[in-house]
Amino acid sequence: MNAVTAAIFGLIFGAGLVISGMTDPNRILAFLDVAGEWDPSLALVMVGAIAVASPAYALARRLKTTALGEAIDMPDRRRPITLRLLAGAAIFGVGWGLSGLCPGPAIVLLGTAQLKAILFFAAVVIGIWAAALIPAAKPSADGSAAKRTKAPAEMSANLRK
Repeated sequence: MNAVTAAIFGLIFGAGLVISGMTDPNRILAFLDVAGEWDPSLALVMVGAIAVASPAYALARRLKTTALGEAIDMPDRRRPITLRLLAGAAIFGVGWGLSGLCPGPAIVLLGTAQLKAILFFAAVVIGIWAAALIPAAKPSADGSAAKRTKAPAEMSANLRK
């Protein structure tokens, strides 16, 4: 049942991306071009998404499980902003700005077999694998930071769950 639910919501998300035009790299690049012919449509889509997601997110913070009985694991609000986080955000932003694609729309565009989407998705997979090779400080139970590295195979196993 969880796989069916995930597929349904994935299709709804993908349809929303297509309907809103967010799978068009030129529209995304026009949003990022604030000095040229700026297109505010991405900002409007983001505001709409925040308006819809905020109440659901607030409810999820209070619940222990989903409607299907899965545990809700919310991120810790006190997680520190690290150099690793900033570097990853910068790399993501540069990739988004150069290609006009981010992972959601790229997955949707894979269905069209566009070379740009295939290359982008391949780069995302390689980036995830490479990031797993970089040690990350992870807080331990006593509050100190312990070094931990997830191997790509462990990350793949987690994605299949």
